Amino acid sequence: MSSLRDLVAAELSTPTPAPITAFAERLTTIFPGAQAVLFYGSILRTGDLSGVLDYYVLTERPPAGWRGLFTRILWPDVSYHEFEHEGRVLRAKVASMTLNQFRRAASGGGHDTTIWARFVQPCALIWAGEGARETVIDAVTDACRTAARYARALGPVDGTPRDLWTALFRETYKAELRVEKAGREVSILTFDPQRYDHVMEAVWRDEGRAMDEAERARVRRDWRPRKLLGKPLNAARLMKASFTFQGAARYAAWKIERHTGVPIEVTPWRERHPILAAPAVLLKVWKSRRRAA
Repeated sequence: MSSLRDLVAAELSTPTPAPITAFAERLTTIFPGAQAVLFYGSILRTGDLSGVLDYYVLTERPPAGWRGLFTRILWPDVSYHEFEHEGRVLRAKVASMTLNQFRRAASGGGHDTTIWARFVQPCALIWAGEGARETVIDAVTDACRTAARYARALGPVDGTPRDLWTALFRETYKAELRVEKAGREVSILTFDPQRYDHVMEAVWRDEGRAMDEAERARVRRDWRPRKLLGKPLNAARLMKASFTFQGAARYAAWKIERHTGVPIEVTPWRERHPILAAPAVLLKVWKSRRRAA
């Protein structure tokens, strides 16, 4: 009968393969003032190192200069990194934000759903600086509580944990710009349904199973602005990323070759101007595939 925080602490301590851990430690040297590195995504389950690893780096403060101004308003920053480990090139997409921003977002502060909807799902705390581990555990616990609160309000009254989580993920996916096919919320829960049962049961032990109608109505009202603002926030992040995504050209080149077999040379100009370079790159891909056909 572990508390929710105990469950979160145990999950965050999940060991990860040496290459994933080494990459995380490398990231702490790249991001000034790194406080913690979280690992998440499908590779946490599969261990398939041929794909792109997903990390969150939590920092003490935003980046310096104009980039930091964007980060204060519209987090996280996103960047692409490559790291050679024991003769193998690993690739990672890295989101970064301050630890304080992460804490507030995980607790449901503001209208954004991104953090608490992401970190109610499994993740691992690979590295934490002095004093940061307990703060991250508290924040991820808050993310689980926030997600459970909306699940209980948006799901069926007296629903099972699976019913409630299915309702929550269905609503959060509808509120965001997502490329996944319909039914993605089911696949999230299918991998380890007992894990989500345990999270909801721990919330019930702490807060009681029943949510009265007044509280349910209040939380549903709170959901409305989050639903309305979800897609505009995602669109704004995409626009920001088009100007601030570090390593975008290398990431795009790898993705194109992986999916089409067409190699793309990343020249210094393409590295500096990935948006301007995109039409010529797409034309090359189209011509190459046409010749192959």
